[in-house]
Amino acid sequence: MTQPESPMADAEAVVSPTTRFDIGPRKYPRRYVDRGAAIRLSDGTVLSADVTRPATARGKPVPDPLPTVVTFTPYNKMAISRGAPLFDLADQLGPLVSRVVGPTTTGRAGPRELIRALGGGGTDVLRASQTLVSRGYAYVMIDVRGTGSSTGVMEMFSEREQQDSIEALEWVRNQPWCNGDLALSGISYSAIVALQAAGNQPAGLKAVFAVEGSADVAKDWIQTGGAQSVFTIGWLAVVNFAKWAPSIPALLRAKVVRRFIGDRLRSPLTMLGTILGMAVKEDHIESYYNADAEKRPPKIEDITAPTWIHGGWHDIFARSNTEMFERLNLAGGAKQLVIDDAYHLNPGAGFGTDNHPQRLDELQCAFFDRWLNSRANGIDSYGPVTLRELGTGEWITSSAFPDPQARIERWYLSGQASGAACHAAIDGSLGPAKTTERIQLELPRRGIGFQSYATNVTAMGALSMLGKRWFSDNRASEAGSVTFTSQPLTNDVHLSGYLTLHLRVLAHGAEAFWAVTVCDVAPDESSAVLTAGALRSTRRAVDEIASLRVNGQLIRPEHPLTELSLLPVIPDEPHELDIELNATAALVAAGHRLRVAITRTSWPRHLLGPKVTKHIKGQAIVIDPLHPSWLSFQAVAETGEQIS
Repeated sequence: MTQPESPMADAEAVVSPTTRFDIGPRKYPRRYVDRGAAIRLSDGTVLSADVTRPATARGKPVPDPLPTVVTFTPYNKMAISRGAPLFDLADQLGPLVSRVVGPTTTGRAGPRELIRALGGGGTDVLRASQTLVSRGYAYVMIDVRGTGSSTGVMEMFSEREQQDSIEALEWVRNQPWCNGDLALSGISYSAIVALQAAGNQPAGLKAVFAVEGSADVAKDWIQTGGAQSVFTIGWLAVVNFAKWAPSIPALLRAKVVRRFIGDRLRSPLTMLGTILGMAVKEDHIESYYNADAEKRPPKIEDITAPTWIHGGWHDIFARSNTEMFERLNLAGGAKQLVIDDAYHLNPGAGFGTDNHPQRLDELQCAFFDRWLNSRANGIDSYGPVTLRELGTGEWITSSAFPDPQARIERWYLSGQASGAACHAAIDGSLGPAKTTERIQLELPRRGIGFQSYATNVTAMGALSMLGKRWFSDNRASEAGSVTFTSQPLTNDVHLSGYLTLHLRVLAHGAEAFWAVTVCDVAPDESSAVLTAGALRSTRRAVDEIASLRVNGQLIRPEHPLTELSLLPVIPDEPHELDIELNATAALVAAGHRLRVAITRTSWPRHLLGPKVTKHIKGQAIVIDPLHPSWLSFQAVAETGEQIS
């Protein structure tokens, strides 16, 4: 793919994705950790913070005020600090392991990428980064309220938690070891809090490094398409378990032992009852996108600090990566987007090795050096869009996403058998020509098996170790699907952008659920998932203002998911819906096929409780030449060729 040059503010030309930026040598051989510093908030809650500062060979902290990096975590900072020996071992042995194991040979993220993540610098970004501290940064890790050694009750992404971050950052700025310049960093929940805090424009904030964050955790995961995930229940169980293991010295130092115990007893299993209630009670307030949910997303447009967005195509928050980048009102190298062929568990897989970007912790250091220390290290010229293309494993650079050369294609669903999906419950076709037939395709009552891409994503990629059926061949789960497969492509096609599946359907009951995957089918018939999405029929309303249209064509529908936006489903009466699929960048090579697979479930990725499933009596796709169904996608063909 020919890459256009990026309009960089401070650079003459785009640099390679594998460029190494100078972060200088380690200045300080040791680190000094002040554990359990108490941050007293305006409502009386006490947040517990660990402050890590560079130290001399004798272990004395550097007396000079330093630029300071802050991370807010719900995962108990004590547990993270206890894992320091393992993190150190990963940093020492990881690069060697990455070289010995080598990259995947299939162009698909699998077990090799899980192992190679050990040497990619992600573990250093997760903790108080030794790369940063050894080069003159102070680092503060803070337990969010109601977790770790902090008092209070956890209020996930709430306005109160956002106020906590503002007050905590002001506390950090007023400490003698801080020079007033701040950066925010974090992975997953910590990345979301960092983006929230940045959107509130706290004083002194100079940069943000957000790994696997989310623009809207409700729509990305908790209520995707109107259905929650088993992952949410497991995640809350882990966080609730960890909050009962505080640092006793930290509690004694802050003099909050009694308050800590009282707060934990007041809410022993925070939010677990709410999430479980969503599964068993259809009209539960959290089953809809409500007023509280509207207050949780970060105000991405209001972020003024330079921001680095790092994600994975198979991450649980994959929906948000490109959206956040587009919404940042920043110029030049002040905003960066890097997306890897990775899951939530393995950011930075292979980074630092040949044909890969620099280690993740070193990229973070270079980014902070530029914006906190004004060092002209050239990272302004990176990207600003740096992507690992699915199917090739190659890293590409672009000035924007989607690729400026991409155009919208529309391929239609047909009931005519493709002959390429004999394993599927129903084998249909996909192509640029409209169908002339009318047929009703009933979705099988059996769902996809546990052995599937959906399960692996829910497990954050850990199940890749069990074999290719979990990450690069989805045929086992397609056995319970209706599939629509194209003829072999006559030329290479680069997908770059957003995909939407428009369906005409009917339900035999008052509800239906549609889970979709789009796959690259190789000549050996293996079916690798490129992207996925899901939607309940009653949640099919589209917010026209928030949705994205190009030349009048809907390419990224936004579903309100509110109680007021519900649309009725009349049994056996056709209705139409537009299913949002996550953006992607992928090569579908000549000789390969493109496939859409549709099923009525994707457990455990989506959880439909008994109050929902009792309304699902059966469902069908209606193939009708007067009301066609189609897949819209953005793609770039090889120069001078048509997509076919």
